[in-house]
Amino acid sequence: MITLEDWALIRRFAAEGEPHAAIARRLGISRTTVVKAVNSDAPPRYARTPAEGSFAVFEPRVRVLLQEFPDMPATVIAERVGWTGSSSWFRGNVARLRPEHRRVDPADRLTWEAGDAAQCDLWFPPKRILLENGASMLLPVLVMTLAYSRFVLATMIPTKTTEDLLLGMWQLLQQLGRVPRRLLWDNERGIGRGPHRAEGVPAFMGTLATRLVLLRPRDPESKGIVERRNGWFEKSFMPGRSFASPADFNGQLSGWLDRANQKIVRTTKARPIDLLEADRARMLALPPVPPIVGWRNQVRLGRDYYVRIARNDYSVDPTWIGRMVDAHADLERVQVRLDGRLITEHPRVWARGVTITDTSHVATAARLRQEFQQPRTQAGGDGLVRDLADYDRAFGLEGREVS
Repeated sequence: MITLEDWALIRRFAAEGEPHAAIARRLGISRTTVVKAVNSDAPPRYARTPAEGSFAVFEPRVRVLLQEFPDMPATVIAERVGWTGSSSWFRGNVARLRPEHRRVDPADRLTWEAGDAAQCDLWFPPKRILLENGASMLLPVLVMTLAYSRFVLATMIPTKTTEDLLLGMWQLLQQLGRVPRRLLWDNERGIGRGPHRAEGVPAFMGTLATRLVLLRPRDPESKGIVERRNGWFEKSFMPGRSFASPADFNGQLSGWLDRANQKIVRTTKARPIDLLEADRARMLALPPVPPIVGWRNQVRLGRDYYVRIARNDYSVDPTWIGRMVDAHADLERVQVRLDGRLITEHPRVWARGVTITDTSHVATAARLRQEFQQPRTQAGGDGLVRDLADYDRAFGLEGREVS
C-alpha cells in the first residue's frame, strides 16, 4: 500500500502530463500502483481488519437479555452472562447494542383547538427571594400557558403543596376569566401521580367542571409549550433584575408578561393577545360558587392563644379561649372566624416557622390574666330563712295535724 505522500505525488505528476511508466520509475513503484492512484476517488487509508474480541462470545446472550429487558443495567447483564473482564469495556459494548433493542416511541405533531387545554408547570427562578424574617429562599412560580393562543399567565407562590398550588391555579383562572376544558400537568406530587389525585384536587376540578390530565412519563411533546416558556423566562425576564420581596417579583413578572404576550410566536405566526379572545370564547365559564381552596385548620383555642396554619403561628383574640375557631389562609391573608364571624385577620407570611403576634391581643391577654388572678368577692348573708311549710309540702304532710 502506498503512502499518502506518494499518492499525492503520483496525482500531481499525472496532472502535469507525465506518463505512468515514468512516474513508476521515479518513485520506484509498479505501474499498476500508479494507475490505481490516478483512478482513485479518495486518498489511501489504513483499515485494520476487525478481529473477533472477547465480547463476541457473550454478545448473543447479551442480545437475548436486551430483547426482553431493554433497560436492564449493564452490571446486571454482566452478572447474568458471567462476564469477568473489564467492566468499562463491557458497558461500552452494551451501550452500543442497547439502542437496537429499545422500542420506538414516535412523537406526533400535536394540534390544539381553541379553549381546549392549558399546560401547567412549576418554574423555579434561579434567584433567592427575601422573606419577612430576613431569610431568602428559592420559591416556585406557577406557570399556565394556553395551548391554542400561547397566552401565558404566571404567579409566584409560597410552596408547592396542594393548598398553594390550588390557590395559584384559582388566582390565574380568575385573571383569565374562563376555564380551559383540560388542565395538563406532569406527575407533580401536590396535584397527583398516576391514578392517584392529591386530597382536594378532585373537588377543585369538579367545581370548575374541567378535566385534569396527568401526563405519562417521557411525554415532553404534550407539555413542551409551557416548558419552553420556563427557559424563556430565565433568558429574557431574569437577567439584570433584583427582587425585594415575592410581591415585587410578581409585580415585575406581571408587567413583563403584558409585553411578552404581545410578541409574535414563531409557530402560530400570531400574537397571543390577538388569539386570546377566540381561545376564551371556547372555554367554560367560571363556576358561580368559588371552589374551596387554601389552608384550613379548625381547633379549640388554647390558653396559648395562637393557631398554626401554613407552617406559621398567628395570634387570636384571647377573649375566645376555649372556643372552636376556624382558621383559613390564602396567598395574601390569614382569617380566623368564630361561628362564621371574623374575629382575627393577619397578612399571610411566606416565611416558615414564624410567630405573628398582634399587640392588641397581648394587651387583652394581660387584662384577662389580671382579672383571673384577682379573687372574687362573695356576697354576705341576707338573713333569709326557709319557710318550714316547704318541708311539709316536700314530705306530703301539708294539711295534716301533728300530735
